[in-house]
Amino acid sequence: MITKQNFNIPGAKGRGMLMDLTYKTSIKNAPLVIFAHGFKGFKDWGAHNLVANYFAEHGFRFLKFNFSHNGTTADKPTDFADLIAFADNTFSIELEDLKAVIDFACGGSGIAAARSVYLMGHSMGGGMSIIKAAEDPRVKKLVTMASISGFRNLWPQEIEEQWRLTGITYMLNKRTGQQMPLKVSLLNDLDRNPARLDILAHAAKVKQPWLIVHGDEDTSVPVTHAEELKAAQPHATYSVIQGADHVFGATQPYAEQSLPVHLLEFCKQTIAFLKK
Repeated sequence: MITKQNFNIPGAKGRGMLMDLTYKTSIKNAPLVIFAHGFKGFKDWGAHNLVANYFAEHGFRFLKFNFSHNGTTADKPTDFADLIAFADNTFSIELEDLKAVIDFACGGSGIAAARSVYLMGHSMGGGMSIIKAAEDPRVKKLVTMASISGFRNLWPQEIEEQWRLTGITYMLNKRTGQQMPLKVSLLNDLDRNPARLDILAHAAKVKQPWLIVHGDEDTSVPVTHAEELKAAQPHATYSVIQGADHVFGATQPYAEQSLPVHLLEFCKQTIAFLKK
């Protein structure tokens, strides 16, 4: 039987991070996959829960979490109800969050305990996962899906001058219609920590087995990002799924009971890679 257990641990600045662990009760000590969601995402977005179930069915524990400043709350985990927190987010904050999640798994006890973890990240979460894998030997293998190759690829470069002048910018969430605020502290974080936040430089340092997966019809993060990551780390396994978009066919909400065909292909490739 597959079951889910929920957790809430402190992240950056003491803000809580909701997490859930999906696993098969008959193999409680299965290898642990930690999943990091993307920009304007959350742990229950789209088909993420179906992905968790699929991995559990194939012999893994699957731990996914909400970054502490992603804009969701404990009461509204699938809504951007706290745009103040979202505006205060930085990439260094998210790296601190990811470390806290790995610490929780590798330093604790109980059903989520693990000596090492497999790390999987989507889009911006992919960039976070690359940096963390390069930094943390507790990461046994790395999988990135539609990952960015640089954080400044998340917005048009021409907005930065005005962003610095006003101290804030807004990014439209096309799904919800919300104007998502981002303070200039996000840019300042990049300026103050250029080495720590250089995704391609960290990609070159990744020593673990790494699977890079991208869709050739990704218009949000073009496949050129994956090509740059592969060039930075030639030892990585590289896969382009034909016809796949940025979310591999998923939507929010996702009402189907089975995985979209491209996301299913991603899961199959990833599980084969992790089981090698």
